[in-house]
Amino acid sequence: MKQIKGPALFLAQFLSDTAPFDTFENIIKWAASIGYKGVQVPTDNPAIFDLEKAAHDQGYCDAIMKTCADAGVEITELSTHLQGQLVVSHPCYDEMFDIFAPEKYHGDATARAEWATNQLMLAAKASKRLGLTAHVTFSGALLWHTMYPWPQRPAGMVEAGFAELARRWLPILDAFEAAGVDVCYELHPGEDLHDGVTFDRFLEAVDHHPRANILYDPSHFLLQQLDYLAFIDIYHERIKMFHVKDAEFHPNGRCGVYGGYQSWIDRPGRFRSLGDGQVDFKGIFSKFTQYDFDGWAVVEWECCMKHPEDGAAEGAQFVNDHIIRPTLFAFDDFVGGGADDAKNRRILGLPD
Repeated sequence: MKQIKGPALFLAQFLSDTAPFDTFENIIKWAASIGYKGVQVPTDNPAIFDLEKAAHDQGYCDAIMKTCADAGVEITELSTHLQGQLVVSHPCYDEMFDIFAPEKYHGDATARAEWATNQLMLAAKASKRLGLTAHVTFSGALLWHTMYPWPQRPAGMVEAGFAELARRWLPILDAFEAAGVDVCYELHPGEDLHDGVTFDRFLEAVDHHPRANILYDPSHFLLQQLDYLAFIDIYHERIKMFHVKDAEFHPNGRCGVYGGYQSWIDRPGRFRSLGDGQVDFKGIFSKFTQYDFDGWAVVEWECCMKHPEDGAAEGAQFVNDHIIRPTLFAFDDFVGGGADDAKNRRILGLPD
């Protein structure tokens, strides 16, 4: 069996204009100081990480890797969550999603999608230069606004939506294939790929492309009331990345899964810091060890209560406490021995 790597930290929720979160070097040193061995790097802020430069300049990538090595950490993966969201999306989101792209693309959905696609192409090249094997992104959403079928969805509309998703993503998947890097979609409410069924639909539409894979985040599954342990049994061969994020779900007489448009603190389903929610991480780490997952356990802090720096510090120790060192032998090996056919036949009561 293989051992999960970690702990690592997704940096997106911590970047700011205030030290130590204001530069790549500073935030890397901070992450290392609280116990992290790896960092997952967002690519939407060139002041922190310049994706275009990383795609074309090996010297820049070497300098980034040296900064990490000097601090005692390594880059686990790059992230294009925000750019992936823009590869394909329904027009109803245009104004809200403009903030994810440079200002010159605001109000022009076609140009914005072209920019986003190019960002993913750059991410494939940058990942290869950094020696990475996986990349995380979002799928975008053509169909999400029809998630609850009222009025009933017209016949063929879902199939048309997934065909368009596949058309937009296949060139990107091919670019990642050329780079030798897996694309891991974070299955997330708000995205067309948000559970196993929608991933299966997409996988069929892209002809089971080998680079179409999954980032597993149990918090999103708990809030959907999906069996997140059984999900690992079904999809472990496609799970290439892991966000360690906690959540809780407490339905009541007034509200349930949909949340009633309330703020996070008042919703029945809420993200929590590690150990403060309901996710069975012992079960998850056991499943991943069983299936030889040797990727990174990446803490993603999103909590409606706890201060992020406290959540990050506690998260490193939480992951350390849950990583399982695989056994090198079976507990009952002492009663075994080499194969002896004659002995086996005698024990079974069979003639020599």
